Order: sequence, then structure tokens, then C-alpha cells
Amino acid sequence: MEESICIQKPNSQNDQKFKNWNIFSSDLTEKILSYLPIRSIIIASSVCKIWNSIITSSSFTTKISATKKPWLFLCGQNSIFYNNNQPFAYDPDANEWISLPTSTLLSQDFFIGSNGFFFATTSENFSFRPIFNGIWVQTSPSRFSRCNPLVGVYNIDDGGLNPRFIVVGGVRFVGGLVDVEDRLAVEIYNPNLDSWELCPPLPTDFRSGNSSQWLCSALLREKFFYVFGIYSCFITCFNLDEHLWSEVQTLRPPGILFSFLVSCQDCLVLGGLCNSPNGPNFVLWKVDEKTMEFSELAIMPNELMYCLFDSDEDDKFASLKCVGLENLVYVYNEEHHKNYPACVCEFSNDFGKCSWRKLPNLPPHASKFHRVISFCSNVSLDNILVGARN
Repeated sequence: MEESICIQKPNSQNDQKFKNWNIFSSDLTEKILSYLPIRSIIIASSVCKIWNSIITSSSFTTKISATKKPWLFLCGQNSIFYNNNQPFAYDPDANEWISLPTSTLLSQDFFIGSNGFFFATTSENFSFRPIFNGIWVQTSPSRFSRCNPLVGVYNIDDGGLNPRFIVVGGVRFVGGLVDVEDRLAVEIYNPNLDSWELCPPLPTDFRSGNSSQWLCSALLREKFFYVFGIYSCFITCFNLDEHLWSEVQTLRPPGILFSFLVSCQDCLVLGGLCNSPNGPNFVLWKVDEKTMEFSELAIMPNELMYCLFDSDEDDKFASLKCVGLENLVYVYNEEHHKNYPACVCEFSNDFGKCSWRKLPNLPPHASKFHRVISFCSNVSLDNILVGARN
């Protein structure tokens, strides 16, 4: 139970309350259960044998995993006491934060997340594990050891049984100092074969800032891996079929101070802080992947943006970060102001409409962290059920 979402099984008295649920057909019961958030579905699987058989069926788990909104994962790191590291997950369907087991995180200085997996990197090792179920696996040595690289997860089939990890850039430490040697290397890891494939390096335009502190990435249609400079606004694309980098371009809306590239609804979306006559605004743009032209999608309401801060310092907005997936774009404050507040912008299927809302506060036991890592991920119900059974 330690490696799963916490659930509470009903007692025998509660069983009596649900004894008449079997009057519904299995199709109707399945329909009703499908509207529940994932954690409620996990709890429902322990109510009775009929519900358990429906929920654990492969058809149900596949359907639910495809319809639920992607979760936001926020992992706090304490650089002094590794035991104070804490991971949290936000379920947008339930509008709640879930505390994950602290054993999910390794006691490492450098920690990354990408769709479906956690990663830990050092100058010598590279390790990974599924988010909800599984153990940490240390890979065979890569050709280029580095810390804080970009990591993307993609699949080469529709079943998701053949994942690949693309590892881009990063830095290396020698004697506690950053090695000045370029870390533009790119490798692809095959977890089924425990093998690394060397690819063409990241273009040299990214030499001055090649770690995940300066870069962000977006995976588009399991085929294109975009790398974007948060401050430089350089953008390039790696074709995962042809293993080639595109020409480096600049994606810089007027007045932009810093920005982040995310993948939403098979499109590129740029989110960033802009200067305006009325003060800073956080703006979302839709980006044409061929021409790199951009059009405004949404502006965060001022009252919502100021809810993310508790100071009047001029540089307070520098702690804003942005991640997204499918039709959700999350913006959060990576500093401890108001206990790491966050908000989300949800788009309609055609980007015609959007709505902003503030996320609930993190659980009260959240610590003050030296570093916060966040990412979005789809969640597999089957994967969580395996962890719950264990």
C-alpha cells in the first residue's frame, strides 16, 4: 500500500448499505463509475465483487485512462535533508491534491519528471521508475553523464509498451563546480533493451544554457520533440523518426520576459510573462509549428495572478513556472509564497473558449523546499490498481 494512492476500504457495515447496487446492469454501473475521479474509482473497487470486476477489467481501465484529464505533479526537494523531499499530485477531475509516498523520490540532488515516469540523474547514474507502481531502475551507463538534462518520454506504438526516453543537454559537475565542457549531447534510451543510442547533438545556439533550468521541452504527436530557451527564446525540433534537428528559430512575442513551451491538443502553446502598459501579464499563445507565428489565446486575470504572490517586490514574478498537457495549462509559483500557489487554464477542444481557476492549497504538511520540479502526466488507472493491490 505504501507505493499507491491512499485508499480506505469500507467495513462490513458499509457493505450492507451497498447490497442493492447489483440491481443495476453492469453497463449502467460501469457508466456511473466512469464519472468518478480516479481516486474514488480506486475506493469503489473495494466496495463489492461486482464493482471490483468492472473496475479491474482491461476495457474499463483503458477507457478511463483515456478520458481523465492529465494530472499536475509537484515534487519538492530539500537540498540538506533528503528525507524532507515530498511529492504531490493534483487531480483536476476531483480538484484535490494527493500526497504521494515520499519513498517515490530518490535521495538525489537532481530529479526530473516526464509523462508517466520519474527520473533521477547524477554525473554518474541515470535512474527511472513509473510514477505510481514499480521500483527505481538504474540504467546501463550512458555515453555522456550529466545532471539536469531535459527528458522526454514517447512511445513507438499505440499500446505504450515500447517507451523511449530522449535525454537532451544537461551539465556535469567536477569537484562541486560546473564543467565548462559543452553538454549538448543527445541520447535515446530503450528500457526494454537497456541500451542507449547516440543522436546528433543539440544545436550550438543552446551552448550558454543547456540544462533544464534554462530550457523546456514539448512532445508533439509522439513524433516531434521541441526544445525551447526559457529566456533566449530559441526553438528547435528533433524529428524522432529521422533523428534530425530542425533549423534554430526565435519565438519571442513582443514584451516577453520569459516563457515556456507546452503541448496542448496536438498544438504548441507558449505561456509567458509580458510587460504591458498596465503592468506584467501572463499570456498564452498558440504557435504555428511550421511558421512559428503566434496568436493570443488567453490572458490570466490580474486578480488571479496576484493571488500567486504575497510580496510587492519588483522581481516577484520571476518565480512563475508553466507546464501543460492536452487542454490544461498550469501556472504556479515555485517559491514558498502562500505555500506554492497554482492556477490552471482549461481550453475547449478547439481553443474557442478558456476558463481560469485557482487550485486548492497544497496539504498543510507541505514543507518549505529549496527546489520544486513540476510536470504534467496522463495517469493510468491500471497502473494505480496494481499498486493498490500490492
